[in-house]
Amino acid sequence: MFIDEIKIYARAGHGGKGCVAFMREAYRPKGGPSGGNGGDGGNVILEASHDLNNLIAQYYQPRLIAQKGEAGLGKGMDGKTGKDLIVKVPCGTSVWKLPVAPAEPLISEEGEIESDASPRLTNSGAGRPLIRNAGAIQAVEMDLTLEEPLAGRRARDKGDLVVDLTEHGQRFVLCKGGRGGLGNRNFATARRQTPRFAQPGEQGEEGEYLLELRIMADVGLVGYPNAGKSTLLTAISAARPKVAPYPFTTLHPQIGIVEYPDFHRLTVCDVPGLIEGAHQNVGLGHAFLRHIQRCKILVLLLDMAGTDNRAPWEDYHNLRKELELYDPAMLERPQLVVANKMDEPAAPENLRKFKRRIRKTPVLPISAAFNEGVDQFSNAIRQEVEKANARLQD
Repeated sequence: MFIDEIKIYARAGHGGKGCVAFMREAYRPKGGPSGGNGGDGGNVILEASHDLNNLIAQYYQPRLIAQKGEAGLGKGMDGKTGKDLIVKVPCGTSVWKLPVAPAEPLISEEGEIESDASPRLTNSGAGRPLIRNAGAIQAVEMDLTLEEPLAGRRARDKGDLVVDLTEHGQRFVLCKGGRGGLGNRNFATARRQTPRFAQPGEQGEEGEYLLELRIMADVGLVGYPNAGKSTLLTAISAARPKVAPYPFTTLHPQIGIVEYPDFHRLTVCDVPGLIEGAHQNVGLGHAFLRHIQRCKILVLLLDMAGTDNRAPWEDYHNLRKELELYDPAMLERPQLVVANKMDEPAAPENLRKFKRRIRKTPVLPISAAFNEGVDQFSNAIRQEVEKANARLQD
């Protein structure tokens, strides 16, 4: 199971309370206050790791709660600090703070709206009035529309970006633990020598967050459904995605590692096929397009045989249009146009028409199913990635 977006609840540990105690020992019957301080609460820390490729761990454990600090003890002994909760996430994980919505208005028995200023965490769509009396239903205009899909609500109410974890080993304190309370020995003065009070521990930070993974790969494969992206990934790497002769065989992004004889390696991301309107989230376009935002180069894979009764040059224009409407910066990335399924009878003629219509755009013809031109493709993407790395260093 591939999980690339998950909502979590995180809470740091609360600080331990201070102790109220007095020294009572032999020969020191009134030794004075000796209450220790409470320990600090543990932090919730996110750590980026390149050993992970999805957020499935947070899917099964969406509540991240750090350890509390222990309370102070007598004889001046401080409480133990709570243990930090370190959560590893894949490199490329963005963390968004979900907004806190106001409380839902309540309808009293007289039909009046009661105000409730206590906030609540957003768990669903817009708040709706809660009816205490069935007779007050006529006085309230009810919203009977169906709730929006979860992806649509997140696109609108994603909140503020907290951090973007992109490097291996990068850490970020998501929620800071509460400070431990001071024991009564800290409040003794010349005029108040036996304080009988201590501080309570502070509450740890908490909140709801959205973890969103954007895969960090060198090469992104972009194309229409059934264009042969999974077949190409199988031919150049050890990845074995599902391959079948029907659209939308790939339902989630696949990562493949391309290895070269000199031990050089590249990562290639195969996203599910894009369709018209993907920039408006048609066919879950947003869930797929975001995974190629971090790719250094893009490969536009075209079905040159037109097996689905589409013209390859129209596919080329539509793919570029969807990329531009989703993020104009994506068209500035280096692109490699690849003509697949050249083993089909109609492919050579379509390739000639494509070159006449799309001028000054180099096209690399291949047949991934029969391993024709795959070596040239591997060398081409390596050269483009090296050029992209050189530009980034400059």
